Amino acid sequence: MKYLIETFGCQMNVHDSERMAGLLEQAGYESTADERDADLIVINTCSVRERAEEKLFTRLGELRQMAIEEGQRPVVAVAGCVAQQEGRHILKRSNAVDVVIGTRNLKRLPMLVERAVEQGAGAAPATIDLDPIDDVSFPLGVVRRSDPVKAYVTIIEGCNEFCAFCVVPYTRGHERMRPVAEILADARHAVDTGAREIQLLGQIVNHYQAPDDPACDFAALLERLNTLDGLERIRFASPHPRHVTPRIIDAMRDLPKVCRHLHLPVQSGSSRMLAAMRRRHTREEYVELVAALREAMPDIALSTDMIVGFAGETERDFEETLSLTAAVRYHSMFSFKYSERPNTLALKRMNDDVPEEEKTRRIVALQGLQKTIQGELHSRAIGRIEPVLVDARSRRRDWELSGRTSGNTVVNFAGRPEWIGTTVAVRITGANPNSLRGESVNS
Repeated sequence: MKYLIETFGCQMNVHDSERMAGLLEQAGYESTADERDADLIVINTCSVRERAEEKLFTRLGELRQMAIEEGQRPVVAVAGCVAQQEGRHILKRSNAVDVVIGTRNLKRLPMLVERAVEQGAGAAPATIDLDPIDDVSFPLGVVRRSDPVKAYVTIIEGCNEFCAFCVVPYTRGHERMRPVAEILADARHAVDTGAREIQLLGQIVNHYQAPDDPACDFAALLERLNTLDGLERIRFASPHPRHVTPRIIDAMRDLPKVCRHLHLPVQSGSSRMLAAMRRRHTREEYVELVAALREAMPDIALSTDMIVGFAGETERDFEETLSLTAAVRYHSMFSFKYSERPNTLALKRMNDDVPEEEKTRRIVALQGLQKTIQGELHSRAIGRIEPVLVDARSRRRDWELSGRTSGNTVVNFAGRPEWIGTTVAVRITGANPNSLRGESVNS
């Protein structure tokens, strides 16, 4: 029996797919990249952004057409946030689904798939399992990691923030902390099997407090991971600005393995919009935090998330987003036009009153400004020598390698395949808007 997992969405979804892959292989399945060769196809969905549901149903339609052409079809399972959010509504729109499994039930996937296989694909009503399981532990060594150099390690699942625009608390559930002993064992196993970088995952990753050790907060977790032999780099995503404490700043400054990069989502440059979004911090507080980070670490690279066109956003509010972007000078940015999401406070109580064409104008202006800033920051890197952790071949040229700086900037340079998984000193020779070019100092 062969399986194929298709993943939409964030790093948490990618890691969930790694977990499901490990569970399926433990149950005797083998991986395939060919959908026509798969006995089981799992679609792991995301519902954070607009049209996520339509993306799923378009894919289900393609699988249904493939089944018609082939005369048989694989068992199809839908997992992830859209599965949790839509539940039985998925079955009303598509008859191509055999299993619908929620975000907090992934450990039950092999059992549910086995039941569907025994019944035959499409031969019986789909199995739906959305009942939450609060146990966040996961069997050590089961995860089938997709990256040989970098390993995701979940430390928190769920979120208690309830930002007005965000669907995550409704699809991922309330905040649950993973025991620190299990986190350290997971990280140790990842390093022992080749990983050189650990990325800690959580909806509000820096809100971590170990349930099995009252003395271990997020800063203490970073300190403990920093002692792991063989581990070169530690990253984490995504923190909330209001939970970035002086202890965390000190840990980032003092611990050599913690990367000098912080993804610090702000969402808007307007304090009025931040209040409407229920972010619970102001523009002024955010700017003070950025100043404290840069005072402690002048070389830190900051990235962010930004939403334009949120309910009630005026031109003045948007101009404040532009001015914050110009003042902070982010190394990278994920920016989106606001779209209503199911179950959220914004959908229930606010009017999506910014016209679509105005949202488009604003996103184009913001992305244009950010592109200019990134180009300037990247140009300043030319001539510097950067330690680059090589993680893959370049996407465009077979003879090039690709890796990232501590600040999370992609660098492409000529090198040998055996360098993958090692840190190479690279002199930066050129800059593109989204990456750097360089040459190995030792080649």
